[in-house]
Amino acid sequence: MRTLDAAIRSDFPVLDRQFQGKRLVYLDNAATTQKPKQVVDAISSFYLNNNANVGRSMYGLSLESNGAYGGARNLVKKLLHSRTAREIVFTRGTTEAINLVANSLGEILVQAGDEVLITAMDHHGNMCPWQALCQRKGATLRIAPLDETGALDLEGFRRSIGKRTKIIAVPHVSNVLGAVNPIEALIQEAHRHDVPILIDGAQAVGHMAVDVQRLDCDFYCFSGHKMYAPMGIGVLYGKEKWLERMPPYQTGGGVVFDVAYDRITWLRNAPEKFEAGTPNVEGAVGLGAAIKYLLDIGFDQLRKHEKALLAYAAEQLGSVPGLSILGAPKERSGLLSFNLEGIHPYDVGLQTSAQGIAMRTGVQCAIPLMNTLKLPVGNVRASFGLYNTREEVDVLRDALTNVKPGFWTLQKPNDRM
Repeated sequence: MRTLDAAIRSDFPVLDRQFQGKRLVYLDNAATTQKPKQVVDAISSFYLNNNANVGRSMYGLSLESNGAYGGARNLVKKLLHSRTAREIVFTRGTTEAINLVANSLGEILVQAGDEVLITAMDHHGNMCPWQALCQRKGATLRIAPLDETGALDLEGFRRSIGKRTKIIAVPHVSNVLGAVNPIEALIQEAHRHDVPILIDGAQAVGHMAVDVQRLDCDFYCFSGHKMYAPMGIGVLYGKEKWLERMPPYQTGGGVVFDVAYDRITWLRNAPEKFEAGTPNVEGAVGLGAAIKYLLDIGFDQLRKHEKALLAYAAEQLGSVPGLSILGAPKERSGLLSFNLEGIHPYDVGLQTSAQGIAMRTGVQCAIPLMNTLKLPVGNVRASFGLYNTREEVDVLRDALTNVKPGFWTLQKPNDRM
């Protein structure tokens, strides 16, 4: 098992880059993580030595590619502790995984007058697909409320489930507040009403261990690029009983059993029937390498490192005049969101970037939550990864102390990114 020390940073050459003469302090990990050399090398090796289309041919190179793709699926199975690799569907990311469920399972479960339940803290990726489904079907999108700390109101969640609730979709971790939801309790409550539940794990996988069998969730999805893997590859875990019922989300090569000009017979087995066309094999290979990398470090060590860094960051940022941290959930993961009194988040982002700091500024693809929090122009988010250090938090603290009001106004949204 590797230890989280300075040697880990050598796996990420981008961290040695400088901007305006300042060394990069990368604190935008909730948007996308940097990739270790081990992941880049795995992708390069695939293209240099094993590249061929998968599931199409019986020659040696294609069989090697099949093995690499199937091996990556088995590594995801290991990561999530799923019952079988057939419950693992590769997608382009969390958003596509949610769209897959909304447009497949949603089509057969949701009818006019029914309800779909999400939460007030949802990312657009877990709101828009369900909203579109409800509009198309004449159903109602219900919103479970938050409490005064910014955490999900568990009693409010329970009250939001009704006789017409057909699907529930909730985030494991909020991408704005960092709140870790009590998903075990949410899953139990959904199943008490005999309702399937999807967990958006985009901000959780890569920060903590996930066991879908222990959780007993019906669906769990995440994006590779938020856990040190490439962009353009993601995962939908689904219980086999649901995947067997669901029709293909996209059609074309790879998802059909038989085709004629007047009929199509679809494949009945997952995951093949959900992976139309040529898949992102190199992305899957990179994802597999990232999983190996994380498992070698160990999630207990990752979580311990993160908790210590978050506590230190909260202490140090709390000393900055005029700075207020958003939310006070009982358990937080991965990030701190904040604002500086009287200063637009864009000005904070621009001025701290002159010190080499990279952070997310704006509404963070969560406009409804920002409106609820009365933050029409959003906030600033510092999000952490396994390579971040206390010294980088110190750089952030010092930079924030010197930020001044600038070009942007707080009176209107401007460009809400």
